[in-house]
Amino acid sequence: MKTVLVVEDDPINWLVFQKVLTKRGGFAATHTEDVEEVLKIAESGAADIILMDVSLSNSYYQGQPMDGIKITQLLKQNPHTASVPVILVTANAIKGDRETFLEQSGADGYIPKPIIDHQDFVNQIRLKLNQDS
Repeated sequence: MKTVLVVEDDPINWLVFQKVLTKRGGFAATHTEDVEEVLKIAESGAADIILMDVSLSNSYYQGQPMDGIKITQLLKQNPHTASVPVILVTANAIKGDRETFLEQSGADGYIPKPIIDHQDFVNQIRLKLNQDS
């Protein structure tokens, strides 16, 4: 069973993601918005893929506020975690955001919120996992 780490600051979004990922996707799902924990989980290999919210209001690393772009940059710059696929999941979905966020972060994918089509959401995650296996 593949494990999805969800980095999300909204508890309602986490509950929706958890339900869709486990019930419809058959994935194990775990959650944190603690940057140290994200880095540890990624380094340990405990997550097969990471869903990263772009706007995080409660995440800090070494005393600095961190958003999903910065956390993804940290993951992609570390040789031990660079190969873990990261999909940005964000409500910032105006024209040009996808390209800008992917370029800035080095993320492997982008899914706009809200998640309307749950099956398409699961399919996009499966596709990314299959590309990287």
